[in-house]
Amino acid sequence: MANSNNFILLISFLSFSFLSISTSGETEQKGPFVGVNIGTDVENMPATSDIVSFLQLQKITHVRLYDANPDILKSLSGTKIRVIISVPNNQLLAIGSSNTTAASWIQRNVVAYYPQTLITGISVGDEVLTTVYSSAPLLLPAMESLYNALVSSNLHQQIKVSTPHAASIILDPFPPSQAFFNQTLVDVLLPILQFLSKTESPLMMNLYPYYVFMQNKGVVPLDNALFKPVTPNKEMVDPNTLLHYTNVLDAMIDSAYFSMKNLNVTDVVVLVTETGWPSKGDSKEPYATKDNADTYNSNLIKHVFDHSGTPLHPEATSSVFIYELFNEDLRSPPVSEANWGLFYGNTTAVYLLHVSGIGTFLANDTTNQTYCIAMDGFDSKTLQAALDWACGPGRANCSEIQPGESCYKPNNVKNHASYAFDSYYQKEGKSPGSCDFKGVAMITTTDPITCPRNYMQSHVPATICSQPHL
Repeated sequence: MANSNNFILLISFLSFSFLSISTSGETEQKGPFVGVNIGTDVENMPATSDIVSFLQLQKITHVRLYDANPDILKSLSGTKIRVIISVPNNQLLAIGSSNTTAASWIQRNVVAYYPQTLITGISVGDEVLTTVYSSAPLLLPAMESLYNALVSSNLHQQIKVSTPHAASIILDPFPPSQAFFNQTLVDVLLPILQFLSKTESPLMMNLYPYYVFMQNKGVVPLDNALFKPVTPNKEMVDPNTLLHYTNVLDAMIDSAYFSMKNLNVTDVVVLVTETGWPSKGDSKEPYATKDNADTYNSNLIKHVFDHSGTPLHPEATSSVFIYELFNEDLRSPPVSEANWGLFYGNTTAVYLLHVSGIGTFLANDTTNQTYCIAMDGFDSKTLQAALDWACGPGRANCSEIQPGESCYKPNNVKNHASYAFDSYYQKEGKSPGSCDFKGVAMITTTDPITCPRNYMQSHVPATICSQPHL
């Protein structure tokens, strides 16, 4: 994901009235899909075979890689998980200036795995026009050379070639009908759009309502950014088309369609290659919370599977890739950069999505048995404070972690905290935010507690848990 500066959206219209792409041939499932991006800046990254097993467990059917990792591609063989692979920006020069190099890249990274591994697309570069503009002249030649190599292998119908753009290539995106591409980029963009039209490939866009909200607080309501239901008087109305927008992402997608229309391109669909919401941030990002991340991604998933499209194109629902599968804990500050994942690197959930009733996507849901435990790496004093709150004001049932009771051993603060945290989490119906305890708890699908529980017993007063459990 590019730095947030690349997502600044210039808003000249401030009086809102609140005032699936088929890319892999006949075997591709119909309708829009939700996939996940897999970044690798993770300190304890699972083995590739474990990642693929985890994807299958979570019923994730589409992934996007930031390279063409051979181990992952090999592990995906025979799984029916569809994958978009990428050409990193530092390879554009070689591929864009040599048809032979492009053909070799396709042979090595596509032909060697397809069709056992269902490669559906190639994303060429990443936000090149806004991050490494010096490479912009190489972008279309690289795309054309890769496409021609696919034609030579008779794979151009199954595998589409495109390039992801930052939202900031579109200026004045609100109202969507007045949006237009940055004029300084049009000479590069128009030939790319014509290539996408000719090859029936999507326009890849990285769209983050989080940054729109953060940079326009007071103009864009949080509920609209989070896909929350809004009353008619809080809908965003485009005065030129009278189209009503209930969420920011639809408005961003339609701003891309209007921008393309301004260049007489009307037959290219939008694929959202990145979107999401961070679950943690520093003091400057108070809206980066687990609750908001849960709300955004859960509502996003439901929105896609509702097949409701956008106000401009209700017949065409864009598929999306959530940014991202794992928290990339090796990312540089700000804090939010390391906290976009649905899962930690150890595959435990950062938070539980609430997507019941939308099909089989993601086992990480409230329908599954989940538990709340104390995280590693915190000192006893910090855990003790959280434990005292859970057993006191939180009214968790802590009777069985008292001396002589069935869950007293092992007698250490982490074990007792896990028991109390889980008691509170279950009592609260696993609601969003009920497994946090100021950041010292996490959700897991593996029950770590072997002693018998009895959460139906009467709650115990805070004084019982106030003694140290060391």
